[in-house]
Amino acid sequence: MRDYFLFVKLQKHWQPKSIRQALAAASMFFVKLLRHEDWTLFSQIRTKDHDTLPAVLTRQQVHDLLAHIRLRRYRTPLKLIYCCGLRLSECLGLTIHDIKGRENKLFIRHSKGHQDRVVPLASAMYQELRRYWAFHRHPLLLFPNAGRGDNNSPASLAQRMHTATGPMPCSSLQRLVIVARKQLNLPAASVHSLRHSFATHLLEAGAHLHTIQKLLGHKQITSTMVYLHLTYQSTKDALQLMDQLCSGLPR
Repeated sequence: MRDYFLFVKLQKHWQPKSIRQALAAASMFFVKLLRHEDWTLFSQIRTKDHDTLPAVLTRQQVHDLLAHIRLRRYRTPLKLIYCCGLRLSECLGLTIHDIKGRENKLFIRHSKGHQDRVVPLASAMYQELRRYWAFHRHPLLLFPNAGRGDNNSPASLAQRMHTATGPMPCSSLQRLVIVARKQLNLPAASVHSLRHSFATHLLEAGAHLHTIQKLLGHKQITSTMVYLHLTYQSTKDALQLMDQLCSGLPR
């Protein structure tokens, strides 16, 4: 077990959170179930989270990434994640009852922390969601799983999506973004980077930090404050203010 945890840390380069999850599972199995109470390994391993900033794309990079996604059934949910700052699971779990287009509202139910929230939905995005749903007309899901079959036949694809029993798997979009990112030579980014980019671009445009906190569904403002370190506009505004302060001082 000691060699295993050294392997995932030094060779697999697992993040501290992943190591703690594996540690908890191994401890439960060997100590609680197999009764190896004398094993002290699990209490000796310590993992500390790194103070790393999330990957953020520029607005042009977001545009290039979405334009690179050729198939609409993949591009539409990615676009919604960026336009509304959603988590991947929140986006793919949406139902037709969560869309209130005439009120320009999108309901996010049972998100992280078992909390619901409402985010604004742009009219253009609402119209795109309507066109997307009109293709498959699933009775409940907005992004149903396409499953396996002939993707060259729109009728066959629409039928499979219409009768799907579950939403599109998260791994489909995750793999697609990784491939597109490498082909475009973009910085290390993932689907979740679109959510980070949404918050950063809103902050650069002048949105209040507390407004962004509510849109993202953060319980603590400290979680939202990380975006203050990522905005070019904040640094630029601070520099302008500092220039103004210095200009009035005696020489």
